[in-house]
Amino acid sequence: MMKRFISHLAINIALVSFAIGQSPTAQQPANSTSEQEVRQMIEKYRTAILERDIPALEKIWADDYVFVNAAGDVLAKTERLANIKSGATTLDSIKNEENVTVRVYQNSAVATSRVTLKGQYSGQPISGEYRSILVWVKGSGGWRLVSNQLTALKPK
Repeated sequence: MMKRFISHLAINIALVSFAIGQSPTAQQPANSTSEQEVRQMIEKYRTAILERDIPALEKIWADDYVFVNAAGDVLAKTERLANIKSGATTLDSIKNEENVTVRVYQNSAVATSRVTLKGQYSGQPISGEYRSILVWVKGSGGWRLVSNQLTALKPK
């Protein structure tokens, strides 16, 4: 009975140690410069989307960029650019409803927030609150958006 207890205790200690090692506090120390750079890129992205600034979006989005819209459709960079150029995607407003959380991990960052959008994506009207996830990677050309996803929130 005592051997079983000790072995269970050892396993639990090992699992807890592993879990603590995987917690957000184990990530690379928050690099405030990188965090500020990502926050600046988020603002540039917001402005570029609102203004339909194709050259800026081409620089912001990585070549292998993937967007998952609130309907679950997956769009590549070329598809998103075509939608914006044609006017099928236009946003009238993007309003952050809560603080944007940015977590930096070496050369990557994940930003989450809740936003209110008004406009249309791929020709379909959108309006309401969404959970937004942005995944950024820093390369030789600076921070680039590699993926983002919107999830529609239930109306309150």
